[in-house]
Amino acid sequence: MHVIQIPESEYELTAIRAQGAGGQNVNKVSSAIHLRFDIQASSLSDWLKERLLHLKDNRINDGGVLVIKAQQYRTQEANKKDAIQRLHEIINAANQVKPTRYATRPTYGSKQRRLETKSQRGHLKQLRGKIAGE
Repeated sequence: MHVIQIPESEYELTAIRAQGAGGQNVNKVSSAIHLRFDIQASSLSDWLKERLLHLKDNRINDGGVLVIKAQQYRTQEANKKDAIQRLHEIINAANQVKPTRYATRPTYGSKQRRLETKSQRGHLKQLRGKIAGE
């Protein structure tokens, strides 16, 4: 399992104005970053492209373009690094294959313990009932 690096030529960075509070600076400075990564046009393997396109991620649009908006930091450079790091995290997460889970049976002891606690709870609840003769 190796870490996949994306060349800079495969994604497009655009500076935009950040949303939210920021005082007088927020309307003047474009510190937020839009990263656009076209999955189909990338140099990734076909297998990985299919996995990325089938992710249930609302950042991937119908055209197969992954759009990441980074506006956490106040500087454009920090937001660029954040967007690129998030792109790498998404791609490397899709590259990992989870091991197949095999069904197991409960042990005899665990079955006995479960039945014992069930009967104890039932007995406790019986005691909560109305007292005979009232």
